[in-house]
Amino acid sequence: MENTLLKIQNTNIPIFSNIEPKNIEPTINTILKENRQLLKKLLDKTQKTENYTWDNFIAPLIISNNRLHKVWGLISHLNNVLNSEPLREAYHKALPKLSDYFSEISHNKKLYNAIQSIAKNKKYRNFNIAQKKIITNELRDFKLSGITLAPEKQREFAKLQKLQTKLGAKFSENVLDATQSWNKLITDKSELAGLPSFAVTAAKELAQQRNLQGWLLTLEPTYSTVMLYSDYQTLRKEFYTAYTTRASDQGPNANHWDNTEIIDQILKTRLKLAKLLKFKNFAEYALTTRMAKNPGKVIAFLNKLAKYAKPRALQELQELKTFAKEKYHIDELQPWDIGYYSEKLKEEKYQISQEALRPYFSESRVLDGLFIIIDRLFDIKIKKDSKTEAWHSDVKVFDLFDNRRNFKGKLYIDLYARPNKKGGAWMSSFCSRHKNDDNSIQFPVAYIICNFNKPSGKEPSLFNHDEVHTLFHEFGHALQHLLTTVDYDPVSGLNGIPNDAIEIASQFMENWCWEKSFLNKIAKHYKTGKPLPVKMFNNMIKAKNFQSGMQTMRQIEFALFDIRLHNEFNPRYKNYAQKILDDVRSTIAIITIPKFNRFQNGFSHIFANGHSYASGYYSYKWSEVLSSDAFAKFLEDGKFNKKTGKSFLHNILESGGAIDPMILFKRFRGRAPKIDALLKQDGILP
Repeated sequence: MENTLLKIQNTNIPIFSNIEPKNIEPTINTILKENRQLLKKLLDKTQKTENYTWDNFIAPLIISNNRLHKVWGLISHLNNVLNSEPLREAYHKALPKLSDYFSEISHNKKLYNAIQSIAKNKKYRNFNIAQKKIITNELRDFKLSGITLAPEKQREFAKLQKLQTKLGAKFSENVLDATQSWNKLITDKSELAGLPSFAVTAAKELAQQRNLQGWLLTLEPTYSTVMLYSDYQTLRKEFYTAYTTRASDQGPNANHWDNTEIIDQILKTRLKLAKLLKFKNFAEYALTTRMAKNPGKVIAFLNKLAKYAKPRALQELQELKTFAKEKYHIDELQPWDIGYYSEKLKEEKYQISQEALRPYFSESRVLDGLFIIIDRLFDIKIKKDSKTEAWHSDVKVFDLFDNRRNFKGKLYIDLYARPNKKGGAWMSSFCSRHKNDDNSIQFPVAYIICNFNKPSGKEPSLFNHDEVHTLFHEFGHALQHLLTTVDYDPVSGLNGIPNDAIEIASQFMENWCWEKSFLNKIAKHYKTGKPLPVKMFNNMIKAKNFQSGMQTMRQIEFALFDIRLHNEFNPRYKNYAQKILDDVRSTIAIITIPKFNRFQNGFSHIFANGHSYASGYYSYKWSEVLSSDAFAKFLEDGKFNKKTGKSFLHNILESGGAIDPMILFKRFRGRAPKIDALLKQDGILP
């Protein structure tokens, strides 16, 4: 049978049919061999480095890397959305080969010298902004990869990079296996009290699929539903325990898939990498490529936020305690009670709940409304593509066009949870925009992945408002990837953007979930077609900043843990992550966390392979300052002001990583960002 996977490197549309795990390793071997041969040919072309140019050197390298990224990106994608033992095994066999290759590249002194020579050449002054940024980034990344180290130190650096990749992949797998291994079979229906009907129906269907009698509940996607709505405290505690002890030495699967030692190894590896390059710690090393630049600035930023948010959070917690005691006679709130009684308080205070909203947000209406907003803001049309194949029958495919009917890119949306699919929500890509040798354009292709409840029986997929929020967030990432006008892969779309600026577009899009004009169009009952009642809408708006102080403090806790851990890690202490987390919680957490809680063992954002948020989790709040200040301009100018929308499109969505994000923000806003907009948006400041 023909190796479909090998053909993917030369296509603009991903091919999913007939991709067999057995072809992964030989395909990677072939591409890596071809790339090495090309590099050898380019470097042997002449001994005179001054003869290297963009066209004869940089352009061919970009194309070869682009082909590799397409194939490996597709493999990684399938490993996340259609995980299987054969695929996982093939993935792991290929991982060290990729790690070796990228290590070779990053330590190739001839390559470094060649790029340096291009930067020093007189013709460099004629390069465009994107080309100069690519050269600047390459030289910076070479130095961060140890190119200036002595040969024996380079070998050590390469070994550490390879180990870090391996450890990250194992961490991710342990979380996936631990999550999927746990379930709860309910045989007494009374124990399902409080759970919404869609969750009960889904649990029944899952039990039937596995030839079980009763209702089968799993951690994905049921965890948050149980924590918010289950009247059965024992069930909430059981779910909380299972979820917060995943991949650890605690809980129902204690010591199965335990990530504790892996975390220590990851941290030791990162520290060694940083010290080889003369950085004090990994946080300093990681922040070299980001807007914040140094750990002290990040910690000061987070502490400033905490100064504003903590008093409000404590007030919110006291209100919740009083409510639970007076209404439900609960003398002491436990962590597994917080979500449940918060939802009860929210319902009483605002006569609103996420589940009450769910019937008004059917999948088709939400997507249609989202597409209308994007059209009104940016003159971008989104049309369904029913012909292009995807990796699963659940997946929907769309094409994006600008106001002149020019094709911009292709988008795949995979919304529903299913077995062997990684939990959570994210956006990833098959390829980025790039101009080929023949001046044709390789158009960008993006994937949006969520884990919502799928249609059940005759009912369509219904979202709660939080899920609408999540979808809009990921769509913001996709827009920035797909609408770019930069023609050079390394800095087009999301490529080359500092991590602490990468969330601007995604968080900006979240704001439209609260806009009345949008909700009027899409929030209609899926059975009756009646619009969301005015009272319900008004209450939803009033509830927008419900417990925003508590939510902000939770994010600050995660971010401070991350930055302090990588800034202070001491390899002489075992399980240092727990020590730092306990210390952060002593000043930041407003509720007492059980000793068995092992949140860090499932903190994939900073420990799992493929995630670049290590020392960067603060980016969510950092970007939120920028995105809320950007949205404030729309409020000032008119929410659908064409000029403002066009400015946001050109400066934020189209510019990729070619220009410093602070410069772009100032061009759009006319000034530097202010924290006030975020505090006001969250209701922390009036």
